[in-house]
Amino acid sequence: QPLPFANLLDTYPMLNGRGYPDTVNNSPTGLPAPEEKVAANYRSANVTSNPQSSLIQAQAGQKILLRISNLNITTFYSLSAMGLPMKVVGTGAHILKGPNGLPAYYDTNSVTLGGGEAMDVIIDTTGVPAGTYFLYSTNLNYLSNNTEDFGGMMTEIHITL
Repeated sequence: QPLPFANLLDTYPMLNGRGYPDTVNNSPTGLPAPEEKVAANYRSANVTSNPQSSLIQAQAGQKILLRISNLNITTFYSLSAMGLPMKVVGTGAHILKGPNGLPAYYDTNSVTLGGGEAMDVIIDTTGVPAGTYFLYSTNLNYLSNNTEDFGGMMTEIHITL
């Protein structure tokens, strides 16, 4: 039986199953206890699909490896980390190599992925001032949780000394 992809409605772009500001919440909500009543709307019941935070923390000078995957089947997404240098080192779980076998890494300030695509990106924090940076969708319409503004596909990167 074919799946009803034509009826698919993608209204909640997320990172690791969470929308901002829940992406940086360090206290996972997990699933409710069996004796608790579960609301029909899981979002209002404060249940997330991933109990792990998407907050990224590093010390200045460290390198951060991110595997970015687009599990959507209908939309292209672009992600950026303003102020942080990004180097794409792999696609589709393969190291980027040229025809001569040498690395074909490239520097960028954003990556765009279609459905089912994945990229491995290294963010080098050498020489980056300490502070909070954002990894976010540059598609502004995806920076919301459907009808709620200020959310969506975004998380924080905390760089400390």
